[in-house]
Amino acid sequence: MLARRTVRSFLAVRNLKMADRQVHTELIPVNRTKYAAGENILRDHVEKIDPEVYNIMKNEKARQRRGLELIASENFTSKAVMDALGSAMCNKYSEGYPGARYYGGNEFIDQMELLCQKRALEVFGLDPTKWGVNVQSLSGAPANLAVYTAIVGTNGRIMGLDLPDGGHLSHGFYTPARKVSATSEFFQSLPYKVDPSTGLINYDKLEENALLFRPKVIVAGVSCYARHLDYNRFRKIADRAGAYLMADMAHISGLVAAGLIPSPFEYADVVTTTTHKSLRGPRGALIFFRKGVRSVNAKGVEIKYDLEDKINTAVFPGLQGGPHNHTISGIAVALKQCLSEDFVTYGQQILNNAKALAENLKNHGYTLATGGTDNHLLLVDLRPIGIEGARAEHILDLAHIACNKNTCPGDVSALRPGGIRLGTPALTSRGFKEADFERVGDFIHKGIEIAKKYNAAAGKTLKDFKTFTATNEEFKNDIALLAQEVESFSGKFEIPGNELF
Repeated sequence: MLARRTVRSFLAVRNLKMADRQVHTELIPVNRTKYAAGENILRDHVEKIDPEVYNIMKNEKARQRRGLELIASENFTSKAVMDALGSAMCNKYSEGYPGARYYGGNEFIDQMELLCQKRALEVFGLDPTKWGVNVQSLSGAPANLAVYTAIVGTNGRIMGLDLPDGGHLSHGFYTPARKVSATSEFFQSLPYKVDPSTGLINYDKLEENALLFRPKVIVAGVSCYARHLDYNRFRKIADRAGAYLMADMAHISGLVAAGLIPSPFEYADVVTTTTHKSLRGPRGALIFFRKGVRSVNAKGVEIKYDLEDKINTAVFPGLQGGPHNHTISGIAVALKQCLSEDFVTYGQQILNNAKALAENLKNHGYTLATGGTDNHLLLVDLRPIGIEGARAEHILDLAHIACNKNTCPGDVSALRPGGIRLGTPALTSRGFKEADFERVGDFIHKGIEIAKKYNAAAGKTLKDFKTFTATNEEFKNDIALLAQEVESFSGKFEIPGNELF
């Protein structure tokens, strides 16, 4: 009995001490101010209500105007799309789907979502009895994750193009050291590769590995691959492996919408895309899925697709809450623009400009992965001239030329990529034609020549290189002259969207 009382006393004292040690952190007093000029915080313009934010937005608009935007995944959306993004549609909560919401007051939200779905199917020439579309997904990676969640299942298997070979993080990328993307964390992933000598997808090896790995989904999609995908070959491989074929056309969807390059819809079971790249809409995503008969078994019984409910449920309530209704509105506007002849002309100019830029850079002696381009982007291999992609990106950025470092076929390290990726959609939206992109190529060449001039003296690491470029006066003078030339040229072109920000 004494021992029991002793134990109880010990526990009581321990619990008291633990209670004394509970975390209690004092908060910093909030410094509140009073608007001094009688501002109406609900009605006044952002310039008056928050000059700090307004100036940042205005400066970003000025940066976009003075520079050359060559990042292949970026574009300049229209004023009409921006008007939709800043509309009252952003005020409404609408968990659920048209006709089945968790809140009232969604009659016009339903109209907008249904209109967006209708236009999405029209743009890509899809029969609504055979295809459906989810327009709620917030962006490309969440859209892909929703598809895997719907049809692969936890620890299921996927195959996508390896990131260093031109794939995307959301196609299952991982390294020997860690699982970089959530898609490699939740699913088993086996990448397929390009032939390092040609830069082209090795379909034979893909098929061989797919028959061994037996994935549930094969992803036909890229983020840096300049040639058309062979969707017919992908379909045959998927059928042999018993897999769904998912096409991620995020980069090329605008060109597909314009009918200028091969469409994945003829062969894929599921198609995903972002809406802010060559499609020139707001930052969002679409998920298309087949409906109707998938196959007929040996007994003649039709096996139907069951993708619609699975994908819709994976998006909501599986992975997100209420949709961004202002974004859905902006997507609807962008899709209407895609249905115009003007958009087809724009898409063709993207292709013409990419070829003009490719030829200019080849004439300057640069090596392009795959030897050229079939779409909106090209990958410049700088390894033959001894310049790392990250250094080239940094130099060009200082000259108001925005691009991104990128791995090239055969690179051994994604941290020290050997090339830069360039894209033409954004500057094409500003009205650039072939001759203008020849000037752009000349500017890029001048920037790379500056990088070569100082490369040896600038240190071995990227950190050393950036320190050198920030402190060496001769370099700073050289790059400033190029930046002035670029800004003078770029300033002649209009930029879509709102005037100031």
